[in-house]
Amino acid sequence: MKKIFPFLFSFLLAACQGVAVTVTEAVVATPLIESTSTPTAGLIQFTTTPAVTFTPEPTVTPDNVKISPADGMTQLLIPAGTFKMGGLDVLLEGDELPAHDVTLDAFWMDQVEVTNGMYALCAQAGACRLPVKFNSDNQLEYYNNPQFRDYPVVQITWYDANSYCQWTGRRLPTEAEWERAARGDDLRPYPWGGEPPNELNSNSNNIAGDTTRVGSYAAGASPFGVLDMAGNVWEWVADYYSGRYYEESPSVNPLGPENSGLNHLRVIRGGSFQDNQFDLRVSNRGYETGPDPTVASSEAAYYGRSSVKIGFRCAQTP
Repeated sequence: MKKIFPFLFSFLLAACQGVAVTVTEAVVATPLIESTSTPTAGLIQFTTTPAVTFTPEPTVTPDNVKISPADGMTQLLIPAGTFKMGGLDVLLEGDELPAHDVTLDAFWMDQVEVTNGMYALCAQAGACRLPVKFNSDNQLEYYNNPQFRDYPVVQITWYDANSYCQWTGRRLPTEAEWERAARGDDLRPYPWGGEPPNELNSNSNNIAGDTTRVGSYAAGASPFGVLDMAGNVWEWVADYYSGRYYEESPSVNPLGPENSGLNHLRVIRGGSFQDNQFDLRVSNRGYETGPDPTVASSEAAYYGRSSVKIGFRCAQTP
């Protein structure tokens, strides 16, 4: 799915590639009920080997896994190293070029997407705004329904995702960190290997018709054991979006371009439950409107846009 801009932005971004999402204006929501959700802590175990294995899968040990005391999130250590970032398959787009070597310091990555139950802890503490709306794509009551406690939180702006990660003592991952955690150190097009997305490795192709419980697709694990990096929901990352950034990106710990001025676009990664093999590739780059700090905090644009198809996960510097 490609991003559909009003005429002005279509003209300005004609050479850029990205991804469309259905958006809603960011407003301060009134809770329907007070959430009592609590996170489900502990490592999500998986026993199914990805369909195509390019490199041996690492063993999860006490040295490379920890539990966040703030929200119960399992975090996996992504070791320092160099990987190939960018488009490497026949479905690549211009904003994925050139493919280039990137060297990253070690970092911690959330094993799954932040859930409704986890996000509710931050909202109850007064450190996070409530989701813009409480529905998912097909559920009128989603965020505030205990049945979906362990499903990814959606209707969250970049501003809200960033606030949550800061509250937990973490941060949003950079675009490069996200791709390394998804791809590993080989040239695989999907987190699990080379097989196209299907009902065993990802919530994609609109098979489920909405989000699913985080960690439900063991066969979709990345080389580092990170889950749901393709499908379920798009994920906010820290970087501003520029379609030409890879032409000038630093080779060591890139942080993304400066604000391009084009409506403060922020990168989203991973594809959603509605998307197909094109959008779920580890190199595919999407974007959505992030916060505009030049307007008053009473305006929706101050926080940016949200969607039933966008969530997030956090990272942390060791």
